[in-house]
Amino acid sequence: MIFCRWKLYAVFAGVGALGLAAPGPVGAENWPQWRGPFFNGATTETNLPVAWSATNNVAWVAPLPGPSAATPAIWGDDVFVSSTDAEHRLLLLCFDRRSGQRRWQQPLGTGDFSKGNNNLASPSPATDGRAVYALFGSGDLAALDPAGRVLWARNLGRKFGRFAIMWLYGSSPLLWNGRLYVQVLQRQPPSYAHAADDRPARESYLLCLDPQTGKDLWRHVRATDAQDESMESYATPIPRRGPDGDEILVVGGDCVTAHRADTGAELWRCYGLNPKRDPWRRVVPSAVTSGDLVFACGPKHEPLMAIRAGGRGLVTDSHTVWTSTASTPDVCTPLVYQGRLFVLDGDRKHMACLDPQTGAVQWEGTLPVEGIIRASPTGADGKVYCLSEGGTVVVLSAGDTFKILSTVNMDGEGPCRASVAVAGGQLFIRTARNLYCIGRHSARAARAE
Repeated sequence: MIFCRWKLYAVFAGVGALGLAAPGPVGAENWPQWRGPFFNGATTETNLPVAWSATNNVAWVAPLPGPSAATPAIWGDDVFVSSTDAEHRLLLLCFDRRSGQRRWQQPLGTGDFSKGNNNLASPSPATDGRAVYALFGSGDLAALDPAGRVLWARNLGRKFGRFAIMWLYGSSPLLWNGRLYVQVLQRQPPSYAHAADDRPARESYLLCLDPQTGKDLWRHVRATDAQDESMESYATPIPRRGPDGDEILVVGGDCVTAHRADTGAELWRCYGLNPKRDPWRRVVPSAVTSGDLVFACGPKHEPLMAIRAGGRGLVTDSHTVWTSTASTPDVCTPLVYQGRLFVLDGDRKHMACLDPQTGAVQWEGTLPVEGIIRASPTGADGKVYCLSEGGTVVVLSAGDTFKILSTVNMDGEGPCRASVAVAGGQLFIRTARNLYCIGRHSARAARAE
């Protein structure tokens, strides 16, 4: 049994260790893409579990064909997961949310390989319920219907050049307002062996596609004066609905830029992420927004910045509201939830809760895990869920003080780099070996066939 080594270490605040979560309500919220329904890592879902064990609060567990950092996307009773397998294929899988049964598996590319902690299946899928979109570090991009039939497929590398990113491509596609956006911030010249092809040069760009056909609507070349690895970004583009129209936020190349969602034209640009101008400072965390503020993390624990949106041109001096070094992540994207900004430094296992308006630290504390944390925190039901690379889930209160509600150690499941997804009153935890659905009692924890 794969659950035999799970351990529940601590439960506080009067919550029973085997407390049962109620089934998800009809019309419960979906988790359609990276960072959830509001692009901030949070959801309005309630009645979620605080703790679970081998035989309690586990609805099902489904084996996966290979590891990946891709977070699941959930729509209704469909759970979509990108993965690799032993044959080095790049796959999209669909599971039944109610039972964990695998509905279908579709190969969309080949030639997977790893570099460092990454492989070619790191981007998370995105869905609107009518279709699901999967992107891989090979440049393979495809749309499938809910039955697993390929609607269209193309390879971005064949048209624009292979992705020139040191630790392999990791940005996820953004589905927003009937359009599909792909961010590629990469190194020029392309000096990596895995980026070699017949094109001597590379451009960083934001690409907008028609989700129905896969055809380009526009491509905006995103210029930067960054050097070497600092030109690269693993972040995902994030939308913002402004008073003058929709914007797409892009982080990387030492700056944050906002682009018109309909044309890609750059609206404003803010520097300050890499104050030392170090050429080896790639960016991993995506931007997150709260009202008219945009939060972006500098690379490798450089300052966290709050930027007032709505400017034009270069806004570094005029629209930087505050910067903070209280808790600065290298990898984890911050969480905006219930009027608070949660910033997780995964190397120090340090969580800080900040006032989004001022950057003042409201509370901070250390998570009781070994190793590092690469998954981003998830906010739901008054809680913050954090997953360590080794497979330990720490559940925090999202309230006024640092309070650990539970710690669940899923031994033997690492490396875990995908963030916790929430939909239908359940948690979805993707490990190196399995996909777990947490939140409905199962008298017998059984492996889904």
